Amino acid sequence: MAAARKRERPGTEPEAQAQAQAQAQAEAQAQAQAGSGPPPVPQFPPTFSISEIKNKQRRQFMFQRWKRARRQEQLAAKKKRQKEREALGDKAPPKPVPKTIENQREYDETTVDPDDEEVAFDEATDEFSSYFNRQTSPKILITTSDRPRGRTVRLCEQLAKVVPNSHVYYRRGLALKNVIPQCVAREFTYLLVINENRKVPNGLIVSHLPNGPTAHFKMSSVRLAKELKRRGKDPSSHSPEVILNNFSTRLGHSIGRMFAALFPYNPQFVGRQVVTFHNQRDYIFFRFHRYIFRNEKKVGLQELGPRFTLKLRSLQKGTFDSKYGEYEWIHKRHEMDTSRRKFHL
Repeated sequence: MAAARKRERPGTEPEAQAQAQAQAQAEAQAQAQAGSGPPPVPQFPPTFSISEIKNKQRRQFMFQRWKRARRQEQLAAKKKRQKEREALGDKAPPKPVPKTIENQREYDETTVDPDDEEVAFDEATDEFSSYFNRQTSPKILITTSDRPRGRTVRLCEQLAKVVPNSHVYYRRGLALKNVIPQCVAREFTYLLVINENRKVPNGLIVSHLPNGPTAHFKMSSVRLAKELKRRGKDPSSHSPEVILNNFSTRLGHSIGRMFAALFPYNPQFVGRQVVTFHNQRDYIFFRFHRYIFRNEKKVGLQELGPRFTLKLRSLQKGTFDSKYGEYEWIHKRHEMDTSRRKFHL
């Protein structure tokens, strides 16, 4: 019997340790569920990865748990830094500037200097100079690809409400080469063509009349007015204000002037409507808002729609000519997109 008891004693110690660990884990879970403190941060061995967990549900659960714990740690560190800055007051060091792709952008030789005499001369003699000298007023014709579908038609109708003095024409089997002379004869200053693929708008051609240039954009992320959350009432007939952001190079400067010449030179501030063309990493985001000044510091915004994103594909001299046209700039993805920090607009 003594020998048997001696054999049983070594096996009882691991069992007792396992029971103690299980009890501690159960107490920690009970405290977390009772809300007495934050959930315990999952502890993993240094060489362990959550992706090594074979069970999919368990892997997702552990990842969400780890992400919540990491978020709580970041919030606690942020609060601690804020308290330290408040305690230091004016002696607090300046906040560090976060590193982003935008502020680490590669230098472009064609960046526009507002005080450059060459830039001023080009602006005074380019195709848009008559608009900025207030000699011409914009008149726009909005058309579509051959036999458009419902979504493209609604986008044209809503875009006509955004751009003053614009007219919608649905062409059927008529080539653009025949449309452009008729537009020039009727004194239109712009021709906008919205293309579609599989009932979805996917392209935009902006042709300045009568002498060009013509820009071709890829269109994506199209949201009509009814698809927006907390959408405001229909826009009024007032001429909106125009905001152009981050068009810094010579190419971007030309594209910005092209967009600006779509709208009347003198906006009607009574309507409190604003059109924004925001360029970020060569993607142009189009937004249409109504604003109201709540007080001296706060401004309320209400999106009216539509919204979409543009990506410049080419810039052509003169009016649209797909066969004999001369191109100023063409986006060649494999040659130009060699660096994530290289932008063209």
